[in-house]
Amino acid sequence: MKYFILVADGCGDWPIPALDGKTPLETAEIKNINELAKISEVGLVRAIPKGAVPGSDTAILSLLGFDPGVYLTGRAPLEAAAMGIKMSEADAAFRVSLITLEGAGEYADLMIKDHSAGDISSDEAKVLIECLGKELGGNGIWFYPGVGYRNVLISDKLDINCTLTPPHDVLNQKAGKHLPRGAGAEELRRLMYRSYEILKNHPVNKERISNGLAPANSVWLWGQGRKPGLDSFEKKYGIKSSVITAVNLIKGIGVCAGLDCVYIPGANGTLHTNYEGKAQGAINEFKKGKDFVFIHVEAPDECSHSNDLNGKLEALAFIDDKVFKPVNEYLKSTGEQYRILVVTDHKTPLEVRTHTDEPTPYVLFDSEKVMPVENWKAFSEASGERGNYFDNGCDLADYFFTKRESEERI
Repeated sequence: MKYFILVADGCGDWPIPALDGKTPLETAEIKNINELAKISEVGLVRAIPKGAVPGSDTAILSLLGFDPGVYLTGRAPLEAAAMGIKMSEADAAFRVSLITLEGAGEYADLMIKDHSAGDISSDEAKVLIECLGKELGGNGIWFYPGVGYRNVLISDKLDINCTLTPPHDVLNQKAGKHLPRGAGAEELRRLMYRSYEILKNHPVNKERISNGLAPANSVWLWGQGRKPGLDSFEKKYGIKSSVITAVNLIKGIGVCAGLDCVYIPGANGTLHTNYEGKAQGAINEFKKGKDFVFIHVEAPDECSHSNDLNGKLEALAFIDDKVFKPVNEYLKSTGEQYRILVVTDHKTPLEVRTHTDEPTPYVLFDSEKVMPVENWKAFSEASGERGNYFDNGCDLADYFFTKRESEERI
């Protein structure tokens, strides 16, 4: 049996007036996924446990069968693991997002305009992060460049028992309302203030501004946590697995759980990622003998954070045609039995430009249990509401990966 999970990050949404009251999933050109849905199980899954912060770390752990209440120690430590950073038990990790602030006056009066600094490139970000390392690093603080705007700080002196806010949750709001607070917050605020003074006139940002691009003129610290530890995925489900993603958070989960992480050139976590490369990477992993491949595509989520409806529709079409279609066709051609799960980790409604903890739709196809054609079935919120329901992502993972009786869930 082969297993394939495709996660279209943040693709769930709310009805949109500009789409005549439909959601992006109901509108986008995703004919290949929807054709499979007609002969599959459809439903909703609550990948974000009630009361948990609605982030991809929580949801992806859940969808891979790991209870986030047990295993989640913070977002940044997972990203550090993906980057090969060795943490001690005394170390804390923080996500260092390069963001765009606008306005005049004190730092607290500036507006948070872009959580990704205009999708700054990894090369540009590396220059800025290395500059901050020279200016602010040392004495128990180390900066590490990651992918694009997503970077990491490791420290054996900073306190993680403070309240930090993801920047994509507070776009177009004043920074002062959402600065670190609580234990150790003063030092974190100092690092953020100093980063603005260092970066606002940096040559990289001067060039970006001259080219009409958003400057990466500050860091924003969040996602703190301690060294993570996951059980072996192979021991849990008895299968050899690989993960394909451009996002270090997801890679980190894979690294910690023992999945092979596949590098795809040009995969960058944006609308313009290498979709075809991800599909071919998955096919190659299956050919090498892997039982399970997990593909994560960040683009729909990024478009939602940017309030880019057309981009979200385009991303969904690309995922359907350039990722799902070739992998599905390959699995069909092998003659082996296989299961496919198409799902989103959380909703990211364009209206609010951030994550919500609502149940999200899924499509589950089992070649051993092809269902009669039902035209109402699709990969959408409305279709999911008419189908089955899992109140926990871990339960869906167990249902997907383990041998089960032939009777249908009700």
